[in-house]
Amino acid sequence: FACRGAACYRLPGPRGPLCVFRNQLPRRNDTYPEEPPSEEPPPGPAAAPPRRLRGGAALCRVCGCLGPRGCGRCHRAAYCGPEHQALDWRRGHRRSCGQHAAGDDSADAIPEHNEFLFPEYEILIEPEEPEFPADSSVDPNDEQGAVDTSKDPKEQEELRATGSATFQSLDEETLEAMAKHETEEDKIFQMFKERVAAEPEQIIRYCRGGEGPIWVSGENIPEEKDIPNCLCGAKRIFEFQIMPQLLNHLQVDSLGESVDWGTLVVYTCADNCGEGNEYLEEFIWKQDFS
Repeated sequence: FACRGAACYRLPGPRGPLCVFRNQLPRRNDTYPEEPPSEEPPPGPAAAPPRRLRGGAALCRVCGCLGPRGCGRCHRAAYCGPEHQALDWRRGHRRSCGQHAAGDDSADAIPEHNEFLFPEYEILIEPEEPEFPADSSVDPNDEQGAVDTSKDPKEQEELRATGSATFQSLDEETLEAMAKHETEEDKIFQMFKERVAAEPEQIIRYCRGGEGPIWVSGENIPEEKDIPNCLCGAKRIFEFQIMPQLLNHLQVDSLGESVDWGTLVVYTCADNCGEGNEYLEEFIWKQDFS
């Protein structure tokens, strides 16, 4: 959960206006089947998807929480309480209430209250490809990179000559200054960019119990003492991190008012304590680009 206000992200503290909760069900439960569904499509013509869910609890049109309170006029809109019902009425429900014919599902659509809710997406899960595939002709130890053989020999010679002339024109003092400019911070950020470039659309990087997070900066990296133990007493370990690419999808890019982070790193109970339907708070660490 995150606040949408940019001012909150400038508050001191390791997590900012963020909190994360874990909810886990046993494999045999009342919500999901014990075995995952087949990835193969069923034989025969595909059934048309339902226009909307016909069952389930009514949810508040504003915040998505349980909505036991209903609109007394259209009996369609549900709310968590009088505050959100009044807010939705001012925001447009007064115009649409009662205007839809019976059986018209469009009246049940949840409006886009962007001041509260982020857009909703499906997360596709795929394993990360190796950094250098086995059939790759690129040598990972070759810092200079391969020569582009698609260019003819004459063009390659001109490029080499141009590059040599550029370096020859720089005196030793300038070259030394350029070398010192590449600080350790630059190297860490460069490593982050190179790793992200392999999967530029990745929004969540999951790696529980294995490789640690990819940091965007050498500053504000937590030590073991900075990560509190779970309430059950067990240590918390790195499970996943939320990448900055997610910011492109959250529709919060107002100038000077944007939610921002470099990466969000989530640590969870190593013993997976808890059971049933309870939500347990875990630990999140926010690291900025600078």
